[in-house]
Amino acid sequence: MSEQITPNTTHPAPTASQPRSTKKGFIEMQGEVLELLPNAMFRVQLDGGPLILGIMSGKMRMHRIRVLPGDKVTIEMTPYDLTKGRIVYRH
Repeated sequence: MSEQITPNTTHPAPTASQPRSTKKGFIEMQGEVLELLPNAMFRVQLDGGPLILGIMSGKMRMHRIRVLPGDKVTIEMTPYDLTKGRIVYRH
């Protein structure tokens, strides 16, 4: 049997200003921490976007990763509430 091999089509990688969708249905965006709030919450300015409330993820709390004002972070947001997000990575 002869099998046809189709070329693997790849999509261009999203840039920092474009939202990237993860396989769980979350939207990943980059931003900068502006303000520290109580209970591991932060005011985050998204790159080219709005000001949102960022909450530190459980793994970051567990490993005691510190986030300070001015840090660049990656935020996961659900498509249902774009005013809040989970901070999943500090750059």
